[in-house]
Amino acid sequence: MNTGRDNQQLQTEWYRVSSRLKAEIGDTAFENWVKPMSVSGMEGSEVRLSVPSRFMRDWVEANYLDRLKELWAGENAGVHSIEVRILPKSKAVARDAAEGNEIEARGAEADGASSGAANGPQAKGWSVGSDISAPLDPHFNFSKFVVGKPNEFAYAAARRVAEAQSVPFNPLFLYGGVGLGKTHLMHAIAWEIQQRDPARTVMYLSAEKFMYRFVRALREQNTVDFKDQFRSVDVLMIDDVQFIGGRDATQEEFFHTFNALVDQGRQIILSADKSPSDLEGVEDRLKSRLNCGLVADIHATTYELRLAILESKAEQMQIDAPRKVLEFLAHKITANVRELEGALNRVAAHTQLIGRELTLETTQEVLHDLLRANDRRVTIEEIQKRVAEHFNIRVSDMHSARRARSVARPRQVAMYLAKQLTSRSLPEIGRKFGGRDHTTVMHAVKKVDELRDHDSTFAEDVELLRRMLEG
Repeated sequence: MNTGRDNQQLQTEWYRVSSRLKAEIGDTAFENWVKPMSVSGMEGSEVRLSVPSRFMRDWVEANYLDRLKELWAGENAGVHSIEVRILPKSKAVARDAAEGNEIEARGAEADGASSGAANGPQAKGWSVGSDISAPLDPHFNFSKFVVGKPNEFAYAAARRVAEAQSVPFNPLFLYGGVGLGKTHLMHAIAWEIQQRDPARTVMYLSAEKFMYRFVRALREQNTVDFKDQFRSVDVLMIDDVQFIGGRDATQEEFFHTFNALVDQGRQIILSADKSPSDLEGVEDRLKSRLNCGLVADIHATTYELRLAILESKAEQMQIDAPRKVLEFLAHKITANVRELEGALNRVAAHTQLIGRELTLETTQEVLHDLLRANDRRVTIEEIQKRVAEHFNIRVSDMHSARRARSVARPRQVAMYLAKQLTSRSLPEIGRKFGGRDHTTVMHAVKKVDELRDHDSTFAEDVELLRRMLEG
């Protein structure tokens, strides 16, 4: 029988495992198959999950069980198997009637208990939003955030807000693509604030949860309590605010909540996938408000940053990953950091469970599906556009007869990259560059190779372009 502490640890692990699986399979599949599951306990090295129906159990076992094992083994090496059981119908009905996001609720309870011990005194501030605030992942702190050029400004802004005695700018608005570190920084800010001053009340939730709470308050004619609850916090953090677009009533309430907190000198921290000005379906007055603080974007990762992230992750996991394996993953998996770390978790878990050595060949074998999905075809048009931007010439110069060195050299670089990064033949490449002969392309490739050998600055330019195109 599990102790309370063991159960809390299980719930924390389940929250992280299910979150990583969600990033891999998408929101729809997650809502249909993973979200209804719950952890019922652990016997020895076997975790027991519960589902509401036989059909769901069969589907999960056929489609997700192996991946769940790998992910869980990455979180806890003591987990060797997972059993999926059918939850009695009456309990399933009761569970489905419960409000809010189950995984968030379970994770909040677990993280609230376990992370307090791991990260200093348990924060009293969470009591204000105890039934609303989403759980914080104890791994998402500043010490584990790898900083590079694409995210250094957002990181510096996040630290400034977290460490400031008074509000430095309001709001702090973080934006960037999926899996680039917005949520990590949000969690890190919350942890830092709570460690520095446990008396401060911090509420962290998604925009969807905010909308859900507001709609429920309207339905129950209890908006006064809703307003009091959200406007009495010291720090309000809302993730993915793009989801409030097009919802007029929610935007109205969010606008007034925003103003009330700013007027009281309370801190607001927001994240989205786009800048405030580019949010679709959001009123101009709200866009103006969101732009009035500090807007910090997180760019797509570079090869160097991805490699640094993998090295940090391998060190945290205490695995001896060969350098060439990390370099291979950094080159191949470029979509987002979540997928990158998931790939390393998957390879490490596989080698530990099967007892195989972690090699480049093993990595390619284990991740064949993920690598195939990340392989994309670079087009010659894309190469021409990127090279023209880099050398500050027009794309039309790629097809022109101009022979000035300022145009001819970039054109040769573009031909070289077209030969390296596409499967097009030399005559096909030549035709894409203003109908040039294949011998012109051969000369360009040879010339660029020679220049790379003798000019380190030029070699760096070509390598940078190649990485950007591959990424």
